[in-house]
Amino acid sequence: MARENYSYKKYQRELAQKKKREEKIQRKLEKKALKAAPSPGQASNDQAGLE
Repeated sequence: MARENYSYKKYQRELAQKKKREEKIQRKLEKKALKAAPSPGQASNDQAGLE
């Protein structure tokens, strides 16, 4: 029976966590940018895209 490659699984888990953190940072930056310069037309488009 083949052995589990735990180091590879750990590496994959770390990559997934890193990707998730980067996406979270990106969302925060986008949210901050929208708050800094809101305009009525953009706000309605963003709301439509979320639904």
